[in-house]
Amino acid sequence: MGKVARFLSFPAVLFFILVSAAPTPTAAYPRSMAALGDSMTQATNACCAEGNHPAQSWSTGDGKDDGVKSHYERLLRLQPGISGRNHNDSQSGAKVADLPAQAALAASQKAAYITILVGANDLCTPSVETMTSEAHFAANLKQALAILDQMRPRPQVFVSSIPDIHQLWAVLHTNATAQSVWSAAEMCQSMLARSNTEEARQQVVRREVAFNAILSNTCAAYAGTCRSDGGAVYEYQFTTDDVSTIDYFHPSLQGQARLAEITWEAAW
Repeated sequence: MGKVARFLSFPAVLFFILVSAAPTPTAAYPRSMAALGDSMTQATNACCAEGNHPAQSWSTGDGKDDGVKSHYERLLRLQPGISGRNHNDSQSGAKVADLPAQAALAASQKAAYITILVGANDLCTPSVETMTSEAHFAANLKQALAILDQMRPRPQVFVSSIPDIHQLWAVLHTNATAQSVWSAAEMCQSMLARSNTEEARQQVVRREVAFNAILSNTCAAYAGTCRSDGGAVYEYQFTTDDVSTIDYFHPSLQGQARLAEITWEAAW
C-alpha cells in the first residue's frame, strides 16, 4: 500500500511543479495603464535637452534604445493588448493637491494599472516653513486613492516612495556646478540652499519620512488593489550618474532606468 501511495504521489508532485513553473497567463496583466505624479514621471531633463521627455519615463515611457525599460515596455512583452494605451497623466510641478484631478483623468481613461510617484514638490519649497503639512498630504492622497477605488473594475495601483532628497544634497553639495545651478534656479531651497543649516535639512528629512509612511499606510488600506514599494525608492543610494547634468535634480536616463527597475520589482 505504501508503494502505491508513493507511486500515485509522483504525478501529483510533477503536476504542481509544472503549474508553478508555468508563465503567468497573459490575461493576468493589464491592457491599459496611466502614470500620476510630477516631473520625475515626465522624465524632465533626463537627457538631450531641457524639458519633459515622457518617452523616457520610468512608468509609461516607450522610447527606443534609451536604456530605460519602463513598466509599460515590460508589460507590453507580457500583454500585447496594452500597446498604445500608456497614458502619462503626470505634470511637471505637480504636488499632492493635484493628485485627485490626475486620478479622475486616469479613471476616465479606464486605466487598469496606475502608478503614483508624488511628493518631491511638497518637500522642495522655498523654505522649510512652506512645505506641505502631513495632514494636507494625507487628505489629498486619500481622496485620489478613493477616486481610483470607485472604478469598476478596480485598477491595480502602485505607489512609489519619494526618492531621498537629502541624498541628492549629500552627493552633489560639493559640486560647484550643481551648487550654481541650484542657486540660479532656486531649486528645492528647503533642502539645497547654501544658507541652510543641518537642522533645517533634517526637518525636510523628517517630513519626507512622514510622507513616505503616509504613502505606504494609505495604500495598505486598499489591500488587494494597491501595492507600495516598501520604501525601496527612498532607500536607494543613488550616485551622481543617476542625476541629470542639465539641472542636477531630476533623474538622468540612468536614474530613470534604475527607478524603473526598483519600482517594477516592487510592483510585479
